[in-house]
Amino acid sequence: NIEVDLAGTIFAFILYIEMLFRPLRQIADKFNTLQMGMVAANRVFKILDTDSRIQDDGTYEKKPVSGDISFRKVHFGYLEEEEVLHGISFEVKAGETVAIVGATGAGKSTIINLLNRFYEINSGSICVDGVDIREYRLASLRKNIAIVLQDVFLFADTIANNITLKDDSVTTETIEEAAMRIGVHEFITTLPGGYQYNVKERGTMLSSGQRQLIAFLRAYVTNPSILILDEATSSVDTYTEQLIQKATDKITEGRTSIIIAHRLATVKKADKIIVMDAGEIVEIGTHKELLKTDGYYSKLYEAQFLAEEENVA
Repeated sequence: NIEVDLAGTIFAFILYIEMLFRPLRQIADKFNTLQMGMVAANRVFKILDTDSRIQDDGTYEKKPVSGDISFRKVHFGYLEEEEVLHGISFEVKAGETVAIVGATGAGKSTIINLLNRFYEINSGSICVDGVDIREYRLASLRKNIAIVLQDVFLFADTIANNITLKDDSVTTETIEEAAMRIGVHEFITTLPGGYQYNVKERGTMLSSGQRQLIAFLRAYVTNPSILILDEATSSVDTYTEQLIQKATDKITEGRTSIIIAHRLATVKKADKIIVMDAGEIVEIGTHKELLKTDGYYSKLYEAQFLAEEENVA
């Protein structure tokens, strides 16, 4: 009996040890999960506690603006010790189409960010219609500017709602009329449900070219005074590229347009070309004028645009 009791005690002891360590291991696992959650929460709280650097102290309002833009000795850096723009100056007259070209990291997209006051400049001034953009109310300034970015964001909603952004003042008739003008109505009507077609999260039901056409239409219906295009047609098929080019020609008509240019057709048609390199403007002129100078633009043209033209031919 003693042997039986001893064997039972040993067996029970082994079982109890297992029952003891299992919850201890679970507690350790939960502690690791808790630690990861605390690290993630700290990041979230840092973002929530970050104060916007953009102060909306301006009082000036104007709708619509004429579209005159001037950069005067603008210095800017995302980090204080690393300046991105080194005193750039240029003028854009109302109704002009200006192309900005240059290598990656030259500062082209930074100009767009500064014009919309997404960041504050370190020194210099940026004026719209002769008024410093810091004197405008932010809402008033940005209502006059429409942007079509290279990476188009669409909500998990219908095409119509993605165009109007739930603005009740924009009717279905207005959308369809605008779509016909820039040549995208036919493409939309081929989709199941037409303007009521749900594009799903980030527009996954559409191709990259189709998403950009929707973005063009979204910008066009707002009737902006200043249009900014980060043109991106390198990854689309020929037919969609033709639609985008037609939409570009129509949407830039009669309004100030700044285009970060990647395609030869847009560069040639621009009233003025601004050539940037390492945060500085190295050349300004028309396509023909810049080719005659045998400078940075002509080398860029030979290396990129001329090869592109030969491939098309």
